[in-house]
Amino acid sequence: MELNKSAEETLDPQNWDKMRQLGHRMLDDMFDYLQSIREEKTWVPIPDNVKSGFKQPVPYSPQDMSEVYEDFVNFILPYKEGNIHPRFWGWVEGTGTPFGMLAELLASGVNPNAAGGENSATYVENQVIDWFKGIFDFPAESSGIIVSGGSMANLVGLTVARNIKADVNIREKGVLSTDKPLIVYGSTEMHSSLQKAIELLGLGNNNLRRISVEDDFKINLNELKEQIEYDKKHGCHPICVIGNAGTTNTGAIDDLNALADICEVKDLWFHIDGAFGSLVALNSSLKKLVSGIERADSLAFDFHKWMYLQYEAGCTLIRSKSEHFKSFTLTPDYMIHGTRGPAGGDYWFSDFGVELSRGFRALKIWMCIKHQGIDKFGRMIKQNIDQAKYLEYLINGSSNLEILSPVSLNVVCFRFDPGNRTTESLNSLNEEILLQLQESGVAVLSSTILHSKYALRAAITNQRTIRADLDMTVKKIVEIGDVLKNDFK
Repeated sequence: MELNKSAEETLDPQNWDKMRQLGHRMLDDMFDYLQSIREEKTWVPIPDNVKSGFKQPVPYSPQDMSEVYEDFVNFILPYKEGNIHPRFWGWVEGTGTPFGMLAELLASGVNPNAAGGENSATYVENQVIDWFKGIFDFPAESSGIIVSGGSMANLVGLTVARNIKADVNIREKGVLSTDKPLIVYGSTEMHSSLQKAIELLGLGNNNLRRISVEDDFKINLNELKEQIEYDKKHGCHPICVIGNAGTTNTGAIDDLNALADICEVKDLWFHIDGAFGSLVALNSSLKKLVSGIERADSLAFDFHKWMYLQYEAGCTLIRSKSEHFKSFTLTPDYMIHGTRGPAGGDYWFSDFGVELSRGFRALKIWMCIKHQGIDKFGRMIKQNIDQAKYLEYLINGSSNLEILSPVSLNVVCFRFDPGNRTTESLNSLNEEILLQLQESGVAVLSSTILHSKYALRAAITNQRTIRADLDMTVKKIVEIGDVLKNDFK
């Protein structure tokens, strides 16, 4: 057999100095961009000619890397989502930090598959998890895993809940082998990712009980207890209650201790979706808001929301490490864990979650916490809450603005109301105000519906926001509303 004697190739650069120069330019450009982000518009519509550029055929021949970078500068960077801007308060999205950006560079440079084993990425992730077990007062012997975000974190927690509380071995026999429907409970304000998790777990959306909320948007505890008893009497098998530590709509925090008490009495799994609100625990003066979080059987939360870190970074903590392990572990012959060498180590994250291929998400968390200190993050969270209260103050001081839900945390829901309008007319008016505000580039808010009313919604998880940004935004909303109000009667 003749060997192919053609030159072997690599994807490393032939000219490292040229790559180094471009890399330095990229870094400087991004620092300049972040430093001057306040001067940019919050959001810019993408022109049709730019969109058409993303429909080009696949490139089979190489292009100079400097030209490729110019494409990024011209066609991608100007048309970002806007969440790093100081006046972005849409949905619940974090901003990232300059040091976090550098940490991501390091993580992608090292580029490990953080599935586990005897390497530094495993130890970094375990240390981050240990830190947050301590912050949330979870037992030292509990377990955790860093995932892409709250959706996956909820899926992990609810998977363990299903497997533990079912009467059969779900992994072996599946949910169809259960004698009774498995029922999960949460408020009407729970996040949509929880429904997706329930559906993916084969439990079915019909078996996710949506319990009404009180006027403060917290779960109705009496209705919950009555529903659990009703389901038991009618041939169902209640397995889990979901508590909210900061709802996406309004920031409401359920009575977590009361929910924990119900779960103890009824022998139910207690899962908390704390995607962003749970992180008030980082501030000693605010931690009481999530009292009872330490009693959860599983807790889902995000680092990339109210800790302002780069995407992606979520986490699930599980009280029972053994049950967590049993819910996910699977080791084929080609993945046998060793006692020595790189396949050694006593912790494999692939045994605690869905993913086998895992990026080094933990590095940015680890580095940014070491750089800023947990107390700084706690102060930033308190600052955002104070800013939400300031926004509430501005709204209450305007004759044409109306608060639509209690401002209990960092989410402010309100609307423009010039009076003498139907709900339908006001809804249409406020929808147009929101769109014109976004398109103006001044600020990005999102929307929601509260008691049939269309709300402008500001979720302040932004480390760059100052009060002057809120002044500017309220002024702009009133200006737009004054121009539009006669068109919506």
